[in-house]
Amino acid sequence: MLFKQQALLRQKLFVLGSLAIGSLLYLVARVGSLDRLQPLCPIDGRFGPRGQDEIPLRALQFKRGLLHEFRKGNATKEQIRLHNLVQQLPKAIIIGVRKGGTRALLEMLNLHPAVVKASQEIHFFDNDENYAKGIEWYRKKMPFSYPHQITIEKSPAYFITEEVPERIYKMNSSIKLLIIVREPTTRAISDYTQVLEGKERKNKTYYKFEKLAIDPNTCEVNTKYKAVRTSIYTKHLERWLKYFPIEQFHIVDGDRLITEPLPELQLVEKFLNLPPRISQYNLYFNATRGFYCLRFNIVFNKCLAGSKGRIHPEVDASVITKLRKFFHPFNQKFYQITGRTFNWP
Repeated sequence: MLFKQQALLRQKLFVLGSLAIGSLLYLVARVGSLDRLQPLCPIDGRFGPRGQDEIPLRALQFKRGLLHEFRKGNATKEQIRLHNLVQQLPKAIIIGVRKGGTRALLEMLNLHPAVVKASQEIHFFDNDENYAKGIEWYRKKMPFSYPHQITIEKSPAYFITEEVPERIYKMNSSIKLLIIVREPTTRAISDYTQVLEGKERKNKTYYKFEKLAIDPNTCEVNTKYKAVRTSIYTKHLERWLKYFPIEQFHIVDGDRLITEPLPELQLVEKFLNLPPRISQYNLYFNATRGFYCLRFNIVFNKCLAGSKGRIHPEVDASVITKLRKFFHPFNQKFYQITGRTFNWP
């Protein structure tokens, strides 16, 4: 009896061991075959008509890992060639507006697997010295990407610099242009706050906002103050419209991007002819920071720099009222030109 029990036990152990070894061999073979096959991931996948190139499954890995190494200059020419990576001129540019949320917009669009961002502001079109270096210099400032990805850069000074529209037109007359705006008075105060912080960091004194925004001689709004001029959106846009039709512009609501980012990003995806990929999963509210942060995957999250969301100084209520009254007719014209209305006072 004991002998039979021992034999049965040995038989069971043999079967279990065989199953374990078989499962292990299957997994090894499966991983190996996946590595060899390198399957294409449709991610519903096509960015154009059926039959065009699809994005490789590994694209997401390269975008977060290998492409980061390339940006740091750690890749060889052979690695770049093997992975079919290129430095492309941007197909879309965030041209402004300063303190409208350009950095937040760029980082959020970078959540999309078909978008690759230039990490730094290039200042090619608004800087005469850089512009004189030529378009090839500009292209080499762009990140590595796959040919089917869209490269985007942002330099908010582009929007207000007189020479920029013509220069961009000469590079690409069909380029898509993104403008992110906030309520003009709030944007002007935010602009002032950033400069003020820089002065304080250097132990320098600076005028109060009221003294800069209001002309002491006339007691009217000081249109020579750059923070005020930048907020007259329609004046700058009219200069751009001499070169580009309004259909090539998309206006992003910077105030809504702070409180409810997903609908704004979905509108940009549509404007750029991208398949919808950014979801609520990619955006989560950080109560400590007071704004939305980004979730790329289960292990990689990112919040904007601590300098974002600065506390504005208190501004005299009468000055705010005067500024809002001043901006009102310009805002109405901006709504009319762009076809987008904001609830600005």
